[in-house]
Amino acid sequence: MFTDTASSKVTAAHLSRQALLYVRQSSLKQVLHNTESAVRQYDLRGRAVALGWASDQVTVIDIDQGQSGASAADREGFQQLVAEVSLGRAGIVLGLECSRLARNSADWHQLLELCAMTGTLICDEDGLYDPRTFNDRLLLGMKEQMSEAELHFIRARLRGGILSKARRGELITPLPVGLAHDAAGHVTLDPDTAVRGALAHLFATFAATGSASACVKAFNTAGLSFPWRHRMGPRKGEIDWKPLAHHAVLRILHNPRYAGAFTFGRHRDIKLPGGQWSRTALPRQEWISFIPGAHPGYITLDQYDANRARLAQNAAAHGRDRAAGPPREGPALLQGIIICGTCGQRMTVRYHQRRGQELPTYACQRDGIEHSRRICQAVPGAGLDQQIGQLLIDTLTPLAIEAALTVTAELEHRAAEAEALRAAHVERARYHADPARRRYLAAGPANRLVAGTLEADWNTALRALTQAQEACDQARKHDTGQLTDAQQARIRQLATDLPAIWNDPATPARERKRIARLLLTDVTVTRTRTTICRARPPARRTAPHPHHPDPAHRRPDAQDPRRSRRRHR
Repeated sequence: MFTDTASSKVTAAHLSRQALLYVRQSSLKQVLHNTESAVRQYDLRGRAVALGWASDQVTVIDIDQGQSGASAADREGFQQLVAEVSLGRAGIVLGLECSRLARNSADWHQLLELCAMTGTLICDEDGLYDPRTFNDRLLLGMKEQMSEAELHFIRARLRGGILSKARRGELITPLPVGLAHDAAGHVTLDPDTAVRGALAHLFATFAATGSASACVKAFNTAGLSFPWRHRMGPRKGEIDWKPLAHHAVLRILHNPRYAGAFTFGRHRDIKLPGGQWSRTALPRQEWISFIPGAHPGYITLDQYDANRARLAQNAAAHGRDRAAGPPREGPALLQGIIICGTCGQRMTVRYHQRRGQELPTYACQRDGIEHSRRICQAVPGAGLDQQIGQLLIDTLTPLAIEAALTVTAELEHRAAEAEALRAAHVERARYHADPARRRYLAAGPANRLVAGTLEADWNTALRALTQAQEACDQARKHDTGQLTDAQQARIRQLATDLPAIWNDPATPARERKRIARLLLTDVTVTRTRTTICRARPPARRTAPHPHHPDPAHRRPDAQDPRRSRRRHR
């Protein structure tokens, strides 16, 4: 009910401009079910008419239905209202309450300031306000503070319930592909054997190759697809198949749910000034909830930690220290694991041509690059690699026979896994083709439109089945799972003549580096009149190797080159 004081606030200048009625509800669920709130908001048109505005002067802005009032960034209707007020086209702004207009102090006070500058009134269900007067402005500010506090309390209650369930491990969260909820709501492995086989094959491939890129290459070489789950749209929750991507491998290897652990709060999301969100991964001790063994998994927690450590080592190749990165191309055997014995920093590799042969040189040059000083030392790599290679051959020769016995079984096992995945893909295509055929045969002959659509669906399913069968047959011809005579001869040669294979030009340099990293943690080199080299085996690895640019903090072995070091001229 409006008093004479409220009516006296309306002047002819106000009535000459339009009245803006802002209608908003926070979610689509409220729009569909809380219809009474919408009716009350639209009824404010009668308030504007009662105050003197003509019916055709009232403009309803309701394009923000289903939008939260916490921010004006995504509310097109609120931005339109602010623009009209700032241009002086609005005589009054109507809203059911101030929380409908904004639940953010910055947005609300900006609107108040614009209304005060342009002489625009504000009306809600309780009364009429003039932002130019102190008492009305004070009251509107207090209402906004209460509205913002109400939003905080609502969020706090909802967040508290979520955290309470998460700490008990009972919170239902979206599961990654390969895991599913059963009828009782418990997390289990996906009932589809093809999905389980693809996940198991990915983890086995990473354990064998140690690289996410190598996993992608192995899947693509074998012609294998990988499952993924639709997160939105009409097919939400359904499983589809596509070629394996590098980001999918990283996401799977970093997800502890595959190790059977329930987690919550692994990331911290921060909203940036532009409205976008920034996500930061948190260390495990800062996670809100971490419950190992909460449900079945594809790997153990120890395997999950080992996989993450391997990925961290691979990523170190792109960091400042470039330590323990994956083996690269190039003949430098000690790439990534050679350390300067003078300053303790990791050395880099240079290549140069000599008599048509590419030869490496190990150089400690970081301090020289950053401070324009002379390089610490440079060591020719050809002779050093040869001596280290001889050391590895002497160590590996007693183990060569055992390795030869396991190579055949490993290759056959990988071929069998790939064949099982391809067969599952064919079976899945056949499963989709049979219902399409039955639907087409069940259609009445008089209904030609329906029969034509069902026939097209059946043809599409048959083409997918034919393509899957042809791909499976083609891969079976090239990958029989049995070793050829040449491959068997190579394995026998490995057991009897490992030095010949090591020195064979056909042996990839990357494989030599992998063997070296299995037996060596790092190699410390000091160049004097005789090059002094100490190779550290992995049995002594207890912590990541410290690298100190200050010579006063160099390792004890680097200070005294005579302590337990192999000398190579």
